[in-house]
Amino acid sequence: MSFVKIIFMGKIIAVANQKGGVGKTTTSINLAASLAVLEKKTLIIDADPQANATSGLDFDPDSDSGLTLYEVLIGEKPVRDVIFDTEIKYLKLLPSHINLVGAEIEMLNIEDRELVLKKALSDVKDLFDYIIVDCAPSLGLTTINVLTATDSVIIPVQTEFFALEGLGKLLNTIKLVQSRLNPSLQIEGFLLTMFDSRLKLANQVVEEVKKHFGNMVFDTLIQRNVKLSEAPSHGKPVILYDAVSTGTNNYLSLAKEIVSRI
Repeated sequence: MSFVKIIFMGKIIAVANQKGGVGKTTTSINLAASLAVLEKKTLIIDADPQANATSGLDFDPDSDSGLTLYEVLIGEKPVRDVIFDTEIKYLKLLPSHINLVGAEIEMLNIEDRELVLKKALSDVKDLFDYIIVDCAPSLGLTTINVLTATDSVIIPVQTEFFALEGLGKLLNTIKLVQSRLNPSLQIEGFLLTMFDSRLKLANQVVEEVKKHFGNMVFDTLIQRNVKLSEAPSHGKPVILYDAVSTGTNNYLSLAKEIVSRI
């Protein structure tokens, strides 16, 4: 009897939407934490100069290390040197810093500048089951690097007025990356966030998004939840801040939905 060894390389998932305030960083932090709680080796990469995912995991690059994604993108450090432990056993962090704003200018002189992150992550991709990347709310060179390096994209959509505003530009960017840089890039799904079932508008937005995108919309809805909003100010994912909150249950459900697809 012969056995075939299956080698599973980690799946890289970007969380992207150039529109701010849609729950992108909240999703990145809490999805990564939930995957880790499910004992999946997970790395969260903060690719946003605002560094909210970094501070949301109680990490300060100014005092804790001085090493961030910026040093990786400009070629000063390999990814392995910029990965740090978090409170959760299976969750690691590659932090960000405001310096990341300057990386786009410095990368302009680098050959194959759109491939910098992809090349850097090839060294660690097989160490993790999942790599979650929190993108900046823009479609600049750093975000293009992320989309070129990733396997799929989660697009958070808030269940509020103008929910679909700007999505066309993001989808066009994804198509452009697919055609020129990353043919295997897929949309993992549209994630409906900030849902309040009591509001007629929220329910209408859910129906509208599902009508537009069908089975590309996750079954899991992320509901409005006070604990989910409070957790980042304490430097914790919601699962550590309040393990029985609605936010915790929502993101565990999302993690299980993603794992079940593999």
